[in-house]
Amino acid sequence: MTAPAQSRPHEAIAALLLALAAVTTAWCSFQAAHWHGQQARSAAMSNALRIQVSTALGQADAQQQVDIATFIQWVNAYSAHDATLEDFYRSRFRPEFKPAFAAWLATKPLTTAGAPPTPFAMKQYTLQARQDAARLDARSAAAATRAAQCIQRAESYVLSVVLLSLTLFFAATGSRFGSMKVRTVMIGMAGLLFTGTVIWIALLPKGIAV
Repeated sequence: MTAPAQSRPHEAIAALLLALAAVTTAWCSFQAAHWHGQQARSAAMSNALRIQVSTALGQADAQQQVDIATFIQWVNAYSAHDATLEDFYRSRFRPEFKPAFAAWLATKPLTTAGAPPTPFAMKQYTLQARQDAARLDARSAAAATRAAQCIQRAESYVLSVVLLSLTLFFAATGSRFGSMKVRTVMIGMAGLLFTGTVIWIALLPKGIAV
């Protein structure tokens, strides 16, 4: 049976909404998959950098223990007035420790009140491994932040798919009602829902240029 002429505009609008909503749903699904992939990569990078942070901190701790041990032996030799042993340990100071030790000696710690108690309190005492750990930690935190942003974007596109599914439902069922009033309300709701969803999608970050 041929549909009444007055129902044809509703069917045409419903068909247009169905086509547009289907295409937009596919686009949102692609974007959600893209941002989930970006989230996985960022999370993996954050975890890998965390491992490097732990490695660098372990290296820094080991180097500091070496510096402490050789410094203690130098102090013992100094206290025993063994110049040969003093020179022996001093020549074996690590390169990163030597500037701090020289700066500490320059403060005349044995005779100057308020002098730093050890070379480790000097600003010259820096460990490259500890600086590397701080830099890697900052990169790891940035990657974790990116991962959180990506998952939020992916969830936004998933929600868009849900809203577009409602658009498809209202548009598909609205044109089937016999009542013209109900048909108009259903298709009108589908149009408003689709328009609002598209406006929201336009404000979301895109994985590729549109």
